[in-house]
Amino acid sequence: MQDTASVADAPVHLDRDLFLRVVVRELAGTLQDVVGLAESSAYISVVGSAVGERINTDYVQSLSVDRLDRDQVRDVLIDLKRRIQGDFFVLEEDESHIVLGNRACPFGLMVAGRPSLCMMTSNVFGYISAQNLGYARVEIQESIARGNAGCRIVVNLIPTDHPEPGAREYYRIEE
Repeated sequence: MQDTASVADAPVHLDRDLFLRVVVRELAGTLQDVVGLAESSAYISVVGSAVGERINTDYVQSLSVDRLDRDQVRDVLIDLKRRIQGDFFVLEEDESHIVLGNRACPFGLMVAGRPSLCMMTSNVFGYISAQNLGYARVEIQESIARGNAGCRIVVNLIPTDHPEPGAREYYRIEE
């Protein structure tokens, strides 16, 4: 009889987090392949808005405020990504915009080649910013998903007549 290692002791790297990231990666890839990048981004943006709504509610309730101010919005955007193992930080900011950098995607290596997943960031950031400050226009100038070394996300807080190509606009939803 052959001496074999136990299946439970096999050196297979698999846990719930990795499994879920693989599932999301494959779902995004399948969408991109079947309906194209623009349509898959649209589908993911719907999910991102729902996730943004939930996260916003959690922070607003936890901080016991009706709405977050600009400093709290900035801090929430950074904190929520930190909690899911992103590494976001402020590159610059003023009353008109917040520019964030990122060194680590929460999806890890699974994000490579899946730029539609960036719609999660755009919609979560856009939803939270707009719900609290009235308006947001999010532009993902660089992303790990597109092969950049890091991400550069601009959250504009003042509307313009000529938004940047590729930027997405978000408005407060009155409840």
